[in-house]
Amino acid sequence: MDLTFIIHATIICMIPLMIVALAGAFSEHSGIINLGLEGEMIFGAFIGCIFCRAMINGNAFGAETANSQWLFIIAMIISAIAGAIFSLLLSFASINMKANQTISGTAINMLAPALVSTFGLMFFNSERIVSRASFQLSYSSYGNEAFANAVKNNSFLGFFFNEVYISTYIVIALFIFLAIWLYKSKIGTHMRSCGEYPQASASVGINVSKMRYLGATLSGALAGLGGFIYIATQTGTEAESSVGGLGFLALAIMIFGNWNPLWIALGSLLFGFLKCLSVIYTTIPILASLPLPMYFYNMLPYVIVLIVLILTRKKSGCPKAEGIPYEVGER
Repeated sequence: MDLTFIIHATIICMIPLMIVALAGAFSEHSGIINLGLEGEMIFGAFIGCIFCRAMINGNAFGAETANSQWLFIIAMIISAIAGAIFSLLLSFASINMKANQTISGTAINMLAPALVSTFGLMFFNSERIVSRASFQLSYSSYGNEAFANAVKNNSFLGFFFNEVYISTYIVIALFIFLAIWLYKSKIGTHMRSCGEYPQASASVGINVSKMRYLGATLSGALAGLGGFIYIATQTGTEAESSVGGLGFLALAIMIFGNWNPLWIALGSLLFGFLKCLSVIYTTIPILASLPLPMYFYNMLPYVIVLIVLILTRKKSGCPKAEGIPYEVGER
């Protein structure tokens, strides 16, 4: 059994789930139910892929453009910005128009793949939007020969640095920072209060609408980031106008994690392992000996999600005012 391969595969599947589940938590802590995570992931990934295609064709980062770490990092930022902008549709509908947030999120999920497919056909004559570049971070990327040799010859360093996506470290650092910011900063506390008691928050001078816009926009940014990371690290040779239901699985992980970043991280680890089982089960002797097809392992995460949600339905710690439009002066 190749334990290193199993751990690396689990982390690759875990990372986009973790950041998108945190995206859902940010929105709901501010009082907005963001069922549009899937659509925001698709749109963010699309814009990130378009950026990569333009840069690669223009050879903007030199001959090794497809392997450029800077290209990957900038594309992640572009995708996050695109997701944030796209999420403003949900924010406007939910906050200004006081529309039903479940229907608004569903509309976002229907709009995004339609837009991506349309523009993909317009510009590339295909719904497959862009060839997937390889963004693996290997020791050769550092440009420091002494360090590269140390990684080659050291199994411990090799485990953490060899063939690991740079997005893994960026997302883990971002996740920790945002989790602390949400619970320890003044703005984060104000935002959470708007998802619990918006009228009480307004009575002490907190602008509920601004806090909800902030939560939903941050949610869209993280979803767009997660969508691009998924496309860049997990899809095949080409990216399509879909993220395979990852946004809905992330929502389930958020509920499983009780809207708490620590439990969201642990839930993402569990479901990241389940999600990659269809790839790694042949390396696990017990599973390889079972007469089960790959498709069984493909559906297993979603079956486990249903079971977990049923078992934890009475222990929900969701924000009390999520999904309820805020009315000025209402008690």
